[in-house]
Amino acid sequence: MDYRLLGNSGTSVSTLTLGTMTFGSEADEPTSHQIIDTFVAAGGTLIDTADVYSGNESERIIGRWLAAHPTEAQQVVVATKGRFPQGDGPNDVGLSRRHLSRALDASLGRLGVETIDLYQMHAWDALTPIEETLRFLDDAVSAGKIGSYGFSNYLGYQVTKAVYEARAHHFAPPVTLQPQYNLLVRDIEHEVVPACLDAGIGLLPWSPLAGGWLSGKYQRDEAPTGSTRLGENPQRGMEAWEARNGDERTWAVLDAVSGIADAHGASRSQVALAWLLARPAVTSVILGARTVSQLEDNLGAADLVLDDAELQTLTDVSAPRIDDYPYGTAGVAQRERKITGGR
Repeated sequence: MDYRLLGNSGTSVSTLTLGTMTFGSEADEPTSHQIIDTFVAAGGTLIDTADVYSGNESERIIGRWLAAHPTEAQQVVVATKGRFPQGDGPNDVGLSRRHLSRALDASLGRLGVETIDLYQMHAWDALTPIEETLRFLDDAVSAGKIGSYGFSNYLGYQVTKAVYEARAHHFAPPVTLQPQYNLLVRDIEHEVVPACLDAGIGLLPWSPLAGGWLSGKYQRDEAPTGSTRLGENPQRGMEAWEARNGDERTWAVLDAVSGIADAHGASRSQVALAWLLARPAVTSVILGARTVSQLEDNLGAADLVLDDAELQTLTDVSAPRIDDYPYGTAGVAQRERKITGGR
């Protein structure tokens, strides 16, 4: 396992993160604890959860593991999130000081820790002034309740706004952003990635296998069945079967992934993860697993190194669709210039 700094902080984390959205729902507590055991034994250090995962149960499961493994817990970097509803009242949701103060204390209690290493805003809140949120987070850092903070699902302008508001008020800066990012979903490269690079913010991509599509588990024109996410719900959100199956780009990407995987004797998942680990601004890639065997396969990405030609093949075949302006050739020409000669 390799390690990188957590964005612009001095904390180091493993390049693969254990995502725990399955804990308490798709994985019961004994299985969840086995998954954590396997991850830590492989050198993994960053464990990511959220207060809404499995109705708070994911945090509780992690907290009980930390309590039962005090020595190993010393090396674990714990990340969680707040923002989504924790009750039915109008103030039980959002990024207001009122809601976050209660959400943070509740997460600390469920996890059984004095400090949450990385506290993330799970999504933008258009109703709460950003200064209110940032002041709360700065106070939480000063109080020792959190080590640092980050965001999830923010747009490029929202990241930049938060960064410069924090600077203007001399608040602690954000260190990470957690976006969806994979070979099939690359639009964050237009604005979000440049904003993060500009601020030194590290990316923690979620859904790196595009909901299982990049693992090779689905076949062209064969509707999924059985105990897979799409088998259980073919219309599941952004991963829905019909739209991706009917998109030629999907199968071109999967063919390229398969060819490189076969050349390395690796799994399709490992190739997709290795490509993502090589992308600009990426600090650590979040792995989600229902079983120990799924996690063990994904952990193999830590040892897989793709050469420049293989990385370029995957980058080219998965290029996001863009119009000529503002992100295509004509738009790029307006943002670049030569030192001398020409435009």
